[in-house]
This record gives sequence, C-alpha cells and structure tokens, in this order.
Amino acid sequence: MPLYMKPFDGGAWVGVSRIENAETLYRAYDESEQRLMHLQASVDGYDSFARSLGIGAESIVLHFHPEKPMHERYSVDHSFLTPRAGDEVLTILRTVNAFFRWELNSCETLIRGDDVYPIDYANATPDLALTSLHYYFPWAIRSLLKWVVFCCVTGRLQTVDLNTEEYYAIADRADLSYDEKLAGYRKLADKQLDVDRYREFCERHLAHIDELSVAWVESPDFDRIIVDTVRNTFPPHEHEQFIAHFRGLLAAWAHDQRVAAA
Repeated sequence: MPLYMKPFDGGAWVGVSRIENAETLYRAYDESEQRLMHLQASVDGYDSFARSLGIGAESIVLHFHPEKPMHERYSVDHSFLTPRAGDEVLTILRTVNAFFRWELNSCETLIRGDDVYPIDYANATPDLALTSLHYYFPWAIRSLLKWVVFCCVTGRLQTVDLNTEEYYAIADRADLSYDEKLAGYRKLADKQLDVDRYREFCERHLAHIDELSVAWVESPDFDRIIVDTVRNTFPPHEHEQFIAHFRGLLAAWAHDQRVAAA
C-alpha cells in the first residue's frame, strides 16, 4: 500500500510526498532536512473527500476537491454521502473539536462506501474565505455570529481542562462496538459544545438571524463585498468572470434558503 510522508505541522500539501518504495522513502526523508515528518497510509479508490467545518455547536460537511483550484474545491452538493457516513463524519468532527476544546476547526475525511477514514483533523484556523467557500460563506459567517452572541450573552467560557479520561473510558470498553463508541463520543462532544443549550438559545433569541442573513446576501452591501474581494484576489482580466461566478453561487444560496424556510 502506498504511503504519504508529510510534515507533522504542515498545511496546504506543502512538503507532502507519495511513497511508493524504499527509494522514494529515503529520498523524501533526506529532502525533508530538519522538518519532523510522519508517514500516513493512503486510501486508494475512495469515493469522496469530505471537509467538515465546526464553529462552536454548528457544523457542516462539505464535498471537497483538493486537486482543483481554490475557488472550485468546494462543490455545492448536499447528498454526496450516505446518511450513515454523513453522521459518522459529523460525529468525528464534533468529537475531535470537543476533545481538544476547539471551537473553530475543520476535519478532512476520505469516504469509501460507508467507511470513513479521517486523514487530517487539526485545522484550527480553517479557510473561511468568500472566494473558496463561496456558496457556504454566508453559513460560516452566520454561524460565527450566532456562536459569539451565544457565548457573550450566556457568559459561556472556553474550558482548557481536557477530561480525556471520559473518552478513553469509552474507547477501552471491549463490550462496545465501534458505532456504540461513536455514539458515546457524540454525547460527550455535544455536552462539551453546549449543543442543546445553544439550539434553545438560538430558537428563542436568534430565530430572525437566518432571514436577516439571506437579506444581507441579497443586499447591495454584500454585492460590494463580492466585487471588492474579486478585485483584490484575481488579476484584472478575470474580474468580470469571477464577479459573475460568485454572484451566481451566492444568489443560489439565498434562493435555497428561502425555499427551505417556506
């Protein structure tokens, strides 16, 4: 099975090498010089690449294509995973975030059938740019707003004590299946992230935010954000193309939100 050698603290595929044999292993290791590296088994023949994003108690699973240009890496696809795989990906994200006490993080997983393989679960400064998230950008900003308001109004403080023994107690139980352990992790994670209390707070105090966020995306102010972002990101000869591109994706998001709320 091919392996990948990658920096332990790397990002954006910098310094990553595919290891086919002993020769490429030694060469990649020598070229890494003083960087601390590790080896990771590859998952060949996978069906899809998921990047899940967690913002406090909010989370979303996105279809990711790392081989494409940044503005095309997230496709608008709401049903690329089976319900079982989708729930497992979400549980892994929530568990990782709660275990490490992260409230902003993304997790990458490969999916083959209903089998889920986490490959990179530490992105504590995840990409939230309009030009990459495009359709999903309003969700991210709305989720950040809701989570910040919830924490400020309720006085919720971020905890630093990990309490890892609670997770290990589940992991060490020989009488539990993998699915049963996942369910146990999910309960701990949802408790740590205040999921139930957050949802109740949003329903009582922030129910209007969803509608306001749609109006914001459809406003001239947001259109100026699109135009300014494109002009500051892409070369002049691509401005017209990408302004139209992102306008279309954000208009599609606003339309889908209105349909869902109807």
